[in-house]
Amino acid sequence: MKPSSVSQSSSARRHTADLMELLGSMRFAVSLLMFICVASVIGTVLQQNQPANNYIDQFGPFWFSVFDKFSIWQIYNSWWFLLIMAFLVVSTSICLVRNAPKMVRDAQSFREYVRASSLRSFHHRVELSSAASSDAMQERAQAWLKRHGYRYKVREEEAGVMIAAKKGSANRLGYIFAHAAIVIICIGGLLDSELPVRLQVWLGGKQPITQNMLISEVPESGRLSGANPSFRANMLVPEGSQSSSGIVAIGEGVLVQPLPFSLKLNRFLVDYYSTGMPSSFKSEVEVTDPVSGESFNQTIEVNEPLRYKGVTVYQSSFDDGGSAVHLTGYPLVGPRSKAFDVEGTIGEGAEITQGSEETRQPLRVEFTGLRVINVENMGSDLEPQPKAMFEHVASVTGSAAGVKNENLRNVGPSIQYRITGADGQSHEYTSYMLPMQLDGGMVFLAGVRESEAQPFRYLRIPADANNSVQEFMLLRAGLADPALVNLAAQRFAERNATSDIQQPLLEKASLGALETFRKSGFNGIIERVPEQDREKVLGFAVPMIQLSLAELRDIVRERNGIPAVQHVGEDGVEAEKWIQTALLALANVPDYPAPVLMTLKSFDQVEASVFQVARSPGKNTVYLGCLLLVIGVFSMFYIRDRRIWVWIKKQEGGSALFAAMTSQRRTLDFNHEFDRFKEAFTRLAT
Repeated sequence: MKPSSVSQSSSARRHTADLMELLGSMRFAVSLLMFICVASVIGTVLQQNQPANNYIDQFGPFWFSVFDKFSIWQIYNSWWFLLIMAFLVVSTSICLVRNAPKMVRDAQSFREYVRASSLRSFHHRVELSSAASSDAMQERAQAWLKRHGYRYKVREEEAGVMIAAKKGSANRLGYIFAHAAIVIICIGGLLDSELPVRLQVWLGGKQPITQNMLISEVPESGRLSGANPSFRANMLVPEGSQSSSGIVAIGEGVLVQPLPFSLKLNRFLVDYYSTGMPSSFKSEVEVTDPVSGESFNQTIEVNEPLRYKGVTVYQSSFDDGGSAVHLTGYPLVGPRSKAFDVEGTIGEGAEITQGSEETRQPLRVEFTGLRVINVENMGSDLEPQPKAMFEHVASVTGSAAGVKNENLRNVGPSIQYRITGADGQSHEYTSYMLPMQLDGGMVFLAGVRESEAQPFRYLRIPADANNSVQEFMLLRAGLADPALVNLAAQRFAERNATSDIQQPLLEKASLGALETFRKSGFNGIIERVPEQDREKVLGFAVPMIQLSLAELRDIVRERNGIPAVQHVGEDGVEAEKWIQTALLALANVPDYPAPVLMTLKSFDQVEASVFQVARSPGKNTVYLGCLLLVIGVFSMFYIRDRRIWVWIKKQEGGSALFAAMTSQRRTLDFNHEFDRFKEAFTRLAT
């Protein structure tokens, strides 16, 4: 072999030995544990698995992009956390392999070959002389050791007898069990993490699905094996439907996980507190084994999961299972006021078109949510906000039952939908089915927001005598009809003209104000007015617009065969309050981004249960590790190792005894025990 080859081989062996020394060192393992502790603190303080918008709002775009590289939003499944866990397993395993055999041999050994002269170097030793023979002293020493729980071994020599005794050798096993427990617990954690699924993506050719498609259309590359050793998936099952597949989220996509059984939701049951929060919810399911064809019924509740064929099904939450909704749409642009029907299903979409033949524009409507119960605090100044699903689910394990407020009211069903225009812009909308009393008047709320991170902004539409928005929509359409606006301005001028303000001038002012108000609301009236004059202009324009709208309302009612409004007495007060609310609603219509407003007419609710489906072999592995950890810690701290050597030899007139005692931990208790040992052997020698 060439010298260079020998040198390279020697260098490689040296580097390998150095690497093994590093991986098996206590400092390396402690450093890894420190990183795991820091990660656990982050995972505890920072709420995990939330929408990205929540973290962007909390940290800002820059820090979000930085933290996102380390996946601290799902830290326990991040690549670096799993890597640290894997290194900790390797490090502790190397340490265990290197030291366990020596510890076992040391625990089994009596060390009977210790020289008698070596005992003099022990700090805890005793030297005695006795008139008894060496055989008698040996019997007395052995009897004492046996009585005190020591196992011993005797080595006889010509010069004397060495008795080597030990007790508490299981203390060494405690170190082995504790280190093995760390390895087993980490392996259990890795088994129950995303690592098995990620390995199939990295090495098995699996491709997460990122586009919408039916489960039946998912290719084989998007399906995990039914024998997948570990997974955690979600499954949504509407009432009357069944499913045999779970959805595993991985990165930006999902994978389909087949289950060894099918689950049919026969009935979903939910009870509510007076606050509108669920007090409990459960699912009555039918489980069918596709192999044997056998089936059975079971009820799944929170904290009472279904366990079958190594898979556990938890009641996670609930959602809409595809309720059929029937809505009424009203144009918000142009002089048309004719309502139209819209049919849809929650979770699906529909196409609607609005406008004249020349301005017709297609709109895509996606029905995203139906809330049958909305309990709101009507004593608050804040407008209601639809509850997120996690708030409903969290209430089951919280103390929502203890919340009492006389201002809480069930304001009825609401629907949420998203409208996307031809330009690709989309907004989320919510609409309450029933009117509610706010500020002394009955109004319908129609909300809009750009994203889930924002609260809803509301139109407050006054309810008419039939508890509908029909009259307001007629008024809005009338405001877009030039002929009706001219007539309303004319009537306003006739009623309010004075010698100072002549009728033609007042009519022209009313026409201009109504036209500007229709297009841009109050902002259009004051946008070109200097700051210092805006209050004065509004003080004149707002009453004029309100009175003109009152005239327009009378005209619209007359044209549509609705009885005239009474403007005196209590009816007059109500009429003025209605027109004031309508004025504010019309002022906000230009900022409402949809050309239509849709209200919920009726619905056929379909409940759905959301299950979490998990196969977690690591759970039993972690239980085993915890048991070994308890045994190991107990052994290390509560089993005290003791070793005693007794050297007995003959001498004139009797025998000589030399004994020593030692322990791994020489504590104050050990010193007291040695004193008792010394006293006992002194008595044995007399």
